[in-house]
Amino acid sequence: MPENRDRYSHGHHESVLRSHTWRSAENSAGFLLPHLRPGQELLDVGCGPGTITVDLARRVAPGRVIGVDLSSEVIEVARSSNAPLAPTVSFEVADVYGLPFADGSFDVVYMHQVLQHLSNPIGACAEIRRVLRVGGIAAMRESDYAAFAWAPEDPRLDRWMALYHDITRANDAQADAGRYLPAWVRAAGFSDVTVTSSTWTYQSPEECQWWGQLWADRVQHSNFAVHGLEYGLTTEAELADIADAFTQWASDENALFIVPSVEVIARR
Repeated sequence: MPENRDRYSHGHHESVLRSHTWRSAENSAGFLLPHLRPGQELLDVGCGPGTITVDLARRVAPGRVIGVDLSSEVIEVARSSNAPLAPTVSFEVADVYGLPFADGSFDVVYMHQVLQHLSNPIGACAEIRRVLRVGGIAAMRESDYAAFAWAPEDPRLDRWMALYHDITRANDAQADAGRYLPAWVRAAGFSDVTVTSSTWTYQSPEECQWWGQLWADRVQHSNFAVHGLEYGLTTEAELADIADAFTQWASDENALFIVPSVEVIARR
């Protein structure tokens, strides 16, 4: 298996897992759901804590479902949290550049918000194509940070966005992956490609408090902070100021935050 030298710009701090465990098939894989059938065998690449994996498993049961992630730490979280809920699901440590499965092993491969963190997204898509059966479906969804929109405006949030791009660029990753996703998929050898988009929208007081506190914590405690400080791109004082901006934004009665993603269904 090739050695993966990519650096994950988020990491697995509690504030990151808080976001990932919120994700479900409905809010993160709606574009895939009409294509699922009982008995299909499905692979979830970059499964994180496994909440989406388990949701997908319910839709393809009794088909086999495997969730893989490079982090042994998060795989343990997925196993301990989901094992009682989904007997048809297993979780394994694996590298997207060298998946430990034979050619044509799966009917469906799902990958959510993974390519944006990789230095070689086309290579990852080619590996996804390899493990798909003929006629199988690859479903991929990537956000596009430069297209995020929020109100009210705050220059400190503009600085957060610029800093996020600087950090991911230093990690040889692409924060604006959504707009490039269809091209990456085609470059990996897929020709039957359907492209859609969807958004996460945070606008109720409860939603904004959750999203604002989430990012206030991530800015100061996740790999966003670790890498930003390591690369000399920011200071602890600036990070505290950006965190405060998220807290203030979340308390505004007119707060709104929109996170757009591009989605691809590609057939083998």
